[in-house]
Amino acid sequence: QLGTRNLWSWLMRLLSTQPEWLSTKMKFFLPNVELDSRDEPPNPEQRVISQLQMLHAQGQATWKSFIHCVCMELEVPLDLEVPLLSTWGQEDGKGGHEGSLPLLSPGLKRPHQGCGSSPRRKHCRKQQLELTRKYLQLLRTSAQRHCGDGVPKPGPTFGAHQPYVPPILQWSRATAPLDPREGAVLGDPKTEDSTDVSLQDLFNFKAPKGPRVTVLLGKAGMGKSTLARRLCQKWAEGQLDHFQALFLFEFRQLNLITRFLTLPQLLFDLYLSPEAGPEAVFQYLKENANRVLLIFDGLDEDTLGPNGSGPALTLFSALCRGTLLPGCWVMVTSRPGKLPACLPTEAAMVHMWGFDGLRVEEYVSRFFSEQPAQEVALAELQGNGHLQSLCAVPALCQVTCLCLRHLLSGNAPGQSGALLPTVTQLYMQMVLTLSPPGSLPAKSLLGLGEVALRGLEVGKVIFSAGDFPPAIMAFGATHSLLTSFCIHTDSGHREIGYAFAHLTLQEFFAALHLMASPSVDKDILTSHVTLNSHWVLRTRTRLNLSDHLPTFLAGLASPTCRPFLRHLAQRNEAWVGARQAAVLQVLRKLASRKLTGPKVVELCHYVAETQESELASLTAQSLPYQLPFHNFPLTYRDLSALTSILEHREDPIHLDFEGCPLEPHCPEALAGCGQVETLSFKSRKCGDAFAEALSRSLPTMGNLKTLGLTGSKITAQGVSLLVQALPLCLQLEEVRFQDNQLKDREVLSIAEVLPRLPRLRKLDLSRSSFSTSTVLSLVKVAVLCPTVRVLQVREPLLLAQDPRATKACTPHSCSQRWRGPSSLLRPSVLYPRLQKCQLRVHNAEALIALLLEGPPLEEVDLSGNQLEDEGCRLLAEAASRLHIARKLDLSDSGLSVDGVSCVLSALRTCQALETLHISLLHRTAVLTFTRELEEQRGTQESPCLVRVTHRLRSPRCRLTHCGFQTKHLEQLCRALGGSGHLGHLDFSGNSLGDEGVTLLAQLLPGLGPLQSLNLSENGVSLSAVCCLSQCMSALQWAAHLDVSPQCLGCHLLRGHLLTERGYFSPKYTTMHKRGGVWRERRRAFAGACLKECQLEPLSLTSLCATLEQCPGPLEVQLSCETLSDQSLDTLLQCLPRLPQLRLLQLSPTGLSPRSPLLLADVFSLCPRVQKVDLRSLTHATLHFRPSEDKEGVSCGFRSCSLSLEHVEPLCCLLSKCDNLSQLHLAENLLGDDGLRCLLEHLPQVPISGSLDLSLNGISREGVWQLLETLPSRPRVREASVNLGSAQDFWIHFSKRGETPQTTLRLSECSFGPEHVPRLATSLSQALQLTEITLTRCGLGLEQLALLLSLTRPPAGRLCLRVEEPWVGRAGVPALLEACAQASGNVTEISISETQQRLCVQLDFPRQEENPEAVAFRLAHCDLGTHRSLLVTRLMETCARLRLLSLSQVNLPDTSDAGCLLTSSCVSPESLVHLAAGLVHCHHLEELDFSNTWLSEEGTRTLMGALQGKCRLRRLDLSQLLLGGSTLAMLTQGLSHMTLLQSLRLSHNAIGDAGAGHLAAILPKLPELRKIEGPAVLTPAPRRHQPPVPASTEISLPPPSVSGQWDGPPPAVGCPCVGCGRRVGIRWLLSANGIGLAGGAQLAKSLALCRKLEELGLGFNALGDPTALGLAEGLPQHLRVLHLPSSHLGPEGALSLGRALDGCPHVKEISLAENSLAKGVPHFCKGLPQLQRIDLASCDIDNQAAKGLAASFTLCPALEEILLSWNLLGDEAAAELAQVLPRMGRLKRVDLEKNRITACGAWLLAEGLAQGSAIQVIRLWNNPIPPGVAQRLQSQEPRLDFAFFDKQ
Repeated sequence: QLGTRNLWSWLMRLLSTQPEWLSTKMKFFLPNVELDSRDEPPNPEQRVISQLQMLHAQGQATWKSFIHCVCMELEVPLDLEVPLLSTWGQEDGKGGHEGSLPLLSPGLKRPHQGCGSSPRRKHCRKQQLELTRKYLQLLRTSAQRHCGDGVPKPGPTFGAHQPYVPPILQWSRATAPLDPREGAVLGDPKTEDSTDVSLQDLFNFKAPKGPRVTVLLGKAGMGKSTLARRLCQKWAEGQLDHFQALFLFEFRQLNLITRFLTLPQLLFDLYLSPEAGPEAVFQYLKENANRVLLIFDGLDEDTLGPNGSGPALTLFSALCRGTLLPGCWVMVTSRPGKLPACLPTEAAMVHMWGFDGLRVEEYVSRFFSEQPAQEVALAELQGNGHLQSLCAVPALCQVTCLCLRHLLSGNAPGQSGALLPTVTQLYMQMVLTLSPPGSLPAKSLLGLGEVALRGLEVGKVIFSAGDFPPAIMAFGATHSLLTSFCIHTDSGHREIGYAFAHLTLQEFFAALHLMASPSVDKDILTSHVTLNSHWVLRTRTRLNLSDHLPTFLAGLASPTCRPFLRHLAQRNEAWVGARQAAVLQVLRKLASRKLTGPKVVELCHYVAETQESELASLTAQSLPYQLPFHNFPLTYRDLSALTSILEHREDPIHLDFEGCPLEPHCPEALAGCGQVETLSFKSRKCGDAFAEALSRSLPTMGNLKTLGLTGSKITAQGVSLLVQALPLCLQLEEVRFQDNQLKDREVLSIAEVLPRLPRLRKLDLSRSSFSTSTVLSLVKVAVLCPTVRVLQVREPLLLAQDPRATKACTPHSCSQRWRGPSSLLRPSVLYPRLQKCQLRVHNAEALIALLLEGPPLEEVDLSGNQLEDEGCRLLAEAASRLHIARKLDLSDSGLSVDGVSCVLSALRTCQALETLHISLLHRTAVLTFTRELEEQRGTQESPCLVRVTHRLRSPRCRLTHCGFQTKHLEQLCRALGGSGHLGHLDFSGNSLGDEGVTLLAQLLPGLGPLQSLNLSENGVSLSAVCCLSQCMSALQWAAHLDVSPQCLGCHLLRGHLLTERGYFSPKYTTMHKRGGVWRERRRAFAGACLKECQLEPLSLTSLCATLEQCPGPLEVQLSCETLSDQSLDTLLQCLPRLPQLRLLQLSPTGLSPRSPLLLADVFSLCPRVQKVDLRSLTHATLHFRPSEDKEGVSCGFRSCSLSLEHVEPLCCLLSKCDNLSQLHLAENLLGDDGLRCLLEHLPQVPISGSLDLSLNGISREGVWQLLETLPSRPRVREASVNLGSAQDFWIHFSKRGETPQTTLRLSECSFGPEHVPRLATSLSQALQLTEITLTRCGLGLEQLALLLSLTRPPAGRLCLRVEEPWVGRAGVPALLEACAQASGNVTEISISETQQRLCVQLDFPRQEENPEAVAFRLAHCDLGTHRSLLVTRLMETCARLRLLSLSQVNLPDTSDAGCLLTSSCVSPESLVHLAAGLVHCHHLEELDFSNTWLSEEGTRTLMGALQGKCRLRRLDLSQLLLGGSTLAMLTQGLSHMTLLQSLRLSHNAIGDAGAGHLAAILPKLPELRKIEGPAVLTPAPRRHQPPVPASTEISLPPPSVSGQWDGPPPAVGCPCVGCGRRVGIRWLLSANGIGLAGGAQLAKSLALCRKLEELGLGFNALGDPTALGLAEGLPQHLRVLHLPSSHLGPEGALSLGRALDGCPHVKEISLAENSLAKGVPHFCKGLPQLQRIDLASCDIDNQAAKGLAASFTLCPALEEILLSWNLLGDEAAAELAQVLPRMGRLKRVDLEKNRITACGAWLLAEGLAQGSAIQVIRLWNNPIPPGVAQRLQSQEPRLDFAFFDKQ
């Protein structure tokens, strides 16, 4: 029931006075009801009753919400409001008015039954047209009603009528309109609503086959749905007359339909049904589909995704593909994203960009129609840039105007905009504006927020009436926060749906609920603060519905929002502040991450919303220096947010936008951003509007250095705007406008800006379109502007400036022409690159004239033009005048065969030509020039350098694949002969034939001293080869002949004119002395290479006869498919007749299996053969000696399939060679039988070196044969066998007269227990066997003990080494127990757990009482407490212990301590045991505690244990931290060790005091022979050292910088097991603590050490006084003197030099890093044994080097000279070059970091030609040009210019 009649009557009277309000509510609550005034009752009261009945019929929820709206919006007395709400507004209210509940009101139509279920009726044509006309009119009426302006609402409501301003539309494909204006703007912003006819531009009606699908893309709030309704409205008003029918669908409503739909059901059931005849109407639509438009709004809101099976999307896909309603027009709106596959690829893509500045002003002007308010609003907008940024989004512009209308009335001018700083606060202000004055409806706001959040979580944007409480529904309806519409269900019924006015509004209310609702905890709150990547063009198909939710949460975290939230949540400020802090903490974490471009933009929006400067600064500083943005759309708002963050950044940043759809006016957001250093845009969507906006921002970016706008669609208009802006950016260094299809006018206008940009380094205009005249104009610009460095035209076009010339460049100076060297401006260097510019002959003359007036030319590229022969000739003639430094490229310029001769003739006068390469087949014509001649023109070079430069120059002329024939040769050679300096000539790939080659051989003398001649691929036969070889013998400079059927080349002698007598080559030149002056004597050299030729015996005889006439030395290379044994024998028989032969190669040449025997006999045929090497029966090499000396020869037959049958004849042939050194038989098929036969015949073969039998399939049986043969082969020095994957088998022999000693190494032989007796028997019978090593042979601990017990040689010493994995696990006691089983006397045991090695040394026969001492070396072993006690007991038992080495072991007090590899750590408890054991070792001879970490107390304990060790010969106490007290104890003990031979105290803080103590005891050590300082870093050649040093050593290296050790000292080196060698470390700090005082005391004491052999006290501040003292007492047996970095001066060095002069035993001297200057030691008597002298970094100059070089000649054994880092120049190099040939044993000279130029390097190369033993001369970091260095090294590889030493 409706309640009491009085209440009903009052409601009737109230609503009768508000007809407009009631109509508005009817539209909201009943959007599907057609309110036709013709059907309504004429009586107003009856009309109200009818409308109320219709509202009540919609259900209880709708009626309650309506009653709440009545009470909230209308002036209802309180005495009536309470009954209304109590009767109809309560949740449990019931009842209704009797007689007023009709089932269906007259204005509400019944749902139409789909035409798909009704029977098809036949209509005549006239009836069909009439029905269709009525339906089309009904469509227009419905569209006018639903999409029209509606009734304006009173008050500032969100949904009030808003003005319409056309947005910015941009086509991304050229298929949309007929004239695709990229960046075109749709509509005039001032266009009135009734005259907006430009909407038709969205559709291309003139193209019959054009795309019928248009996709409108735009971000949220850009007005996509508004435009869709605008199209519907304008169609209803009669515009868009091309379309007869228009249907508008929303995907958010279509998603509710889950049942299958047909197209008629979609059109008639879900949109609008015809009054009659649906079949006829649909048939008409099908026939006229080209005039039907279907608009689908919100494709991104499709909840099923692109591959879903939803009925709506299925129909949409069919419409797009044309399978349904073919020919119809489809328009769809969507946010940017990965579009579904159903859209055709040819669809027109249109981007919607919102408002620019003009549109914002127009919108505000229309919104504020009153003149005073309009002026105030516009002034507020123009004075606030951030407000303008907000209004760039149409939806935000609407909200902004709504808020301004409210704020302008209560604030002073200019202050209202400041209250809207962020989007969040804009929406918050909107809520405050809509709220009643003085009160905030917190419950209603939170209620809306709860519904909004619940919908976002489930992806719901359409709600039913039951989703909202009545009061909340009424609040949303009153303020137009909610919209209503009719929705269709699966059952075919219609219902009322509700949605927020905009999706962002739903997100805002959801954010309010999350931030202010007590029911939401902080974890849930922070989980919504995430970064949603908008990189949707490639990755995402459907956007998340909560994209803006984190933005609003960040905005609500601003301190400005705290009072609003506190009132909304009804909580205190601390509660609200804690939630805001939680959001800010998440943002801080996000700011510190490395993010991609889309997430960076999203984060900038978040941070800007918070208004936290600290967070903004953190975000700005976390951004990378290079910030790329690729392939996602960016708006003005995005760049504005980014700019606001960059304002807090201190460092510059590079912004790179590539492939991003950009809003045309977005560059305006970057105005004033001073942090941007590089700005680059690359997008086809950037047009003139974009260029205009960019031109306005560029002058305001004060730090911009690089600007890029590439791949755009700017025209002349956009270029003119940019040209006007560029001169205002004086700081620009690089501008890139490539790939913009610029025309002549645009290119020239940009080029003319160059003089006005003083700092510009590069201007890139690549891929532009212009004419030849423009090219010459560009050349003129480049010539006139002195800052232009590179001019490159066509793919790409590049104008670059030289920054070195910017100081002299002014706009006035650029207008002046170049005046050559007299010009006031300093010339720059120009790179003209004019490629494919259609330049012709007449253009060549003009171009040459321009270039002659310009700066020096570095490189000229004119390839791809149409110059032809005459143009190429003109440019070749002008090459010498143009002074081109590098290259002239005339490729693909129409050069012909006749034109080649013209070019060659034109180049006669060009002295700088380095290479000429012409290939007509490949269209190549390139001239390269030498830079050295250009560099010498303006400098005063020495005559030596000039002479060397000419020597190194070897111009090359490559005339390849030009089709030359015999008739062209005379003309070509005539043109070539005029140059006079040709070095290399290449005629390969032509058609000369035998006749041409014969003629060329006759013309060769006229070409001068060529270095090489290449005649490959010329169809030459062997007859022509003989003719050419005879020519080579006649020419003094011919060197090498290379012949094959496809390749014929003549490599000639690398000679250079030295004197009038002829030419010489450093490689083949000897030195002889005449008249006291060393002169050169030429040794001629020749070579022949015949490849893939038929080498028959007769032809080989003829070839050898020809080669006999060639001067030597001679190298011959032969190649053929197969060489018969007869031919090979013929060739070998001819060898004795070729005494000049040095090398013979047969590669690749197939030889027979018998060829190894023929080659083995060559040693008897030709005694000069030094080496024979045959590999795989295809590669044979024979090396020859110059004379028949008796040096050892080498013979190798690898992979030759040698088997048992070849062994005996091979040994028989090799027995004729009495000086065979090496025999290599690896990779053959000998097997065990072949090995047995070889071992039997081995005594017949006099091998003195090695025998290689690797990879021959030898098994363990072969090992037994080797072992059993050893007793009868005393000359076997070493045998090494590996039966694993390596398959190594080597036997080394001793020379005659050497003591027979054999070393046996067996690896991976897989011995089992049954093999141990046989192995022991074999070892016992080999009397000369002294050492055997068994590596991974499978022997266990028990087998080892058995082997030791069974091995019983008659006499001698045997060393057994076992390397097995179990050695590291067995433990020391078990290993010692196994060693105790040995049958001989154990004299040494060495165990290394880390190296898994055990070494046992035995003496035979065994003696019960062992007079020898036993040596224990326990390296890298973990000795626990019980093991340390074991060592103690061993030492107590072995009172005659000779050697105890505990280097790098761990002796803890507990058994679970680990092993230290770099130093030893001995606990106090273990040290007590150790010291107690040492007390009993009275016969101890050697003790090594190096690298052992002891405490100070432990060191004193150890020193006490050393007392009384009178027989000690070697003591190593390195790195023990010997202090004052411990050093005193040590010196006291040393005073009694008269037999001490070696004492090492390295890495101890000795100091002057310690030096005094040592000086006091030195005279008491009569056996002292060696004093060693710190080891030197420079690696010396590794030489074998005896296990125990024979000389006494005292090591005094430096401690740390502070003189104290902070922890366990670093290991200097680890002693090898069984070897006394050490690997040293160089200490670069002179911090030994030994100064003048300590040095003087040591010098006095050392004078008494007459047996001293080695002295090393380097890296101490000894000074000249110490040197003088040492010079007075140097012993005559001194061998090594090391005093690097000892603060020596000239006086001290000279005194040492005089003292050393004549010493017969000195082998090494090091005085490096001392300031010797002119005090370099000079020798008069010489040092006959000196091998190495180090004078690096000693300030030695040219003057001092003269005497030093003369001294070197008095040292015949010198092998290494170190003179790096000095002041040596070319004069010193000349002195060294003269002495190098006389130093036969010199191997290495180090001249790094000196002042030697190319002249000195060339002189050294000449000297190297005579010093064949020298391996390398180091010349790194000398002032030698790289090109010269490369040529020098190519001619003399022993010159090393690299940073890293190759040796």
